[in-house]
Parts: sequence; C-alpha cells; structure tokens
Amino acid sequence: MTLYPNLILDALRTVRYPGNGKNLVENEMVEDDIRIDGDKVSFSLIFDKPTDPFVKSVVRAAETAINTFISPDVQVKGNVAVKFRSPLPQAKPNPLPGVKNIVGVSSGKGGVGKSTVAANLAVALAAKGYKVGLLDADIFGPSMPKMFGVEDEQIYMVNKEGRDWIEPLERYGVKMLSIGFLVDKEKPVLWRGGMASNALKQLITDAWWDELDYFLIDMPPGTSDIHLTLVQTLPITGVVVVSTPQEVALADARKGIAMFTDDKVNVPILGLVENMAWFTPAAHPDERYYVFGEGGAVKLAEKSGVKLLAQIPLVMDIMSHADNGKPVAAELGMQEVSANPEALAFGKLADAVVEAIDERNANIAPTRKVEVH
Repeated sequence: MTLYPNLILDALRTVRYPGNGKNLVENEMVEDDIRIDGDKVSFSLIFDKPTDPFVKSVVRAAETAINTFISPDVQVKGNVAVKFRSPLPQAKPNPLPGVKNIVGVSSGKGGVGKSTVAANLAVALAAKGYKVGLLDADIFGPSMPKMFGVEDEQIYMVNKEGRDWIEPLERYGVKMLSIGFLVDKEKPVLWRGGMASNALKQLITDAWWDELDYFLIDMPPGTSDIHLTLVQTLPITGVVVVSTPQEVALADARKGIAMFTDDKVNVPILGLVENMAWFTPAAHPDERYYVFGEGGAVKLAEKSGVKLLAQIPLVMDIMSHADNGKPVAAELGMQEVSANPEALAFGKLADAVVEAIDERNANIAPTRKVEVH
C-alpha cells in the first residue's frame, strides 16, 4: 500500500475531539508536518493548552483510526507529537523551595470522604519511604487533628535560618498542620474569606516544612476563594478529585474538574478517586454491595479524559481507624504483605498518584513540544 498525506488526513477526520464534537481536521489540530517513511507515519497534534484533559485519549484515538481505516501494518504508535497553541505556564515563585511536588486533594461536595482519602494517601506515601507533608486547608471543618489522634497537641515555634517558624507535628511519618490546632475544637470558625485565606497563607509560608517529596493539601469541599488562594500562592503540581459513585456527588465533581482546568486556574487533574465504591461486610469480604451506585466515577473519568486512580471500598475498618486517630494506611508501615485490604487499597492509590505525577512532570519541558506515547 502506498501512503500519502491525504490518506492520513482522511483517517484523522474520523476522530472527534470530545471538547466540541468536531473532528481533528475541522478543529485544525493536525499540523502540516505529516511524515511518511515506508510504512512508518509520524505527525503532530495541536491542543489549546497543556492542561487539556483529552490529550492522551485523542492521541490514542488518532493512532487507532490510522490502523483501522488505512492498515494495521502502518507504524504510528509512539510517533505522534503533541504541541500546544498556548505556551506552557510560567512557574510560580515557590514559597516552599524544599518541596518537590504539591498535590491538592479536592471534592465537589462534602461527605464524600475527601479528608479520609487525603490522610491515608499521606500516610501511605510516607510508609513507602517518601518525605510527606500534609496541610489541612479545610478552614471551616478541620478534621486532620482527629484523624491523626493529635486533637489536644500544642504546636510550637522553632528557630531555623535566623527566624522563628511554626513547627508542624509529625505522626506516622507525615508532617502535618491544621487550623484546628489554633482554634477551639468545640466552636465554629466564624471567619470571613479574607481572614481564612490569610490564616492559610500563614500555615504555608510561616511553617518549617523543610524538604518534602510530596506536600498534600486537604482542600475544602466545593469551589471557593480558598481554592483560588491556594493556586495563587503555590505552584500546584496537580489535583486529586474525590467523589462517591452517586450522581449528586459526580455532578459537583464535574464542576471541580472544570474549575481546576479553567484557563484562569490552569491546574492539572492527576485523576479521580471513587470513594465508597462498594460496601463489603466484614464477615463476607468477597461480597460487594453498590450502596451509592456502581462505577459512577469510572464513567466520569472516561468521559472527562482523566485517570481513575483508585476505587476505595466502604468498610467499617477505614472509619474506625480514622475515629481512633490512626489512619488505616499506617498498617503499610508494618508489613505490607500482611496488611488488610483497605490499607493495600490506599497503598495502590499512593502508587497511582506517584505515577501520575511522574507522567505530568515528564511532559513539562522547556519547549512547547511534548512527546506522548
């Protein structure tokens, strides 16, 4: 078979971009650089911005279209380059120069177990040998002191590099701070947005976090000025979105994804976590009951073009560990092969987050061209 550029373009016309339903050629996403060398084909696809959630799925669809509509013998996989119309975002000044990766844990609504996921993700990463920090940024509903069993602890100042800093508490290998340490746990926090944002900035910039591999931020539920404060203050590597499978939670998760990928915010989505994916009775560990619906976040991940990082079951053990101040993922620090299934689920989530961050960091280069395989 003789290959020529128009044949490649005809195949790419069958691929539609999920953002608007038009095909790649109509969208002017195929750059005029189609190269043919025998049965090997390479070309570039142009996207509007680096945070486009459909990059990888569109590249895969383009490769499949050429093999389907031309010939399975055409060598195209791994030969598609991705370019962006807008330049890669300039790196923000980092008030935490010793921190390698900053990860937000967010949810569209409350009650989906976001803080439980954040706490166990932090502990699981620490159990795997990483240096981890955790900031409880849920100003009006801080829960980390309870989950880490440090509600009655005091925080102190430490002198480093000629000045005084807030010293984070350390539990289960995680350095942690929360507004809960500074307010009466029995009373509500009656602060306006400006006060809350300033308190949050202080916990970030006036604390001695030192060197960290991962700095996790347990964000408030929903979309608010607290989120804007965080993305304006820190160069966030990416966000993990937590949702339950039920539609009311998924609707808010969609809004959260839209907020972070908006041009004005421009923070990558590392992936989705489906929490309370199914209920498993302790006496029947092999049984699953889909209390909140089945696979809702799985479908949302596919439709949004983002990764599904993990499905966490709804089991009493996770809740009881949180209430007792010892996240279930702490068992990973003992002997992973004998850890319970819930601890292992958070261990797999930690691995998935590390992989997603590594992929994201690999795709950021000083040039506008990024290879996607």
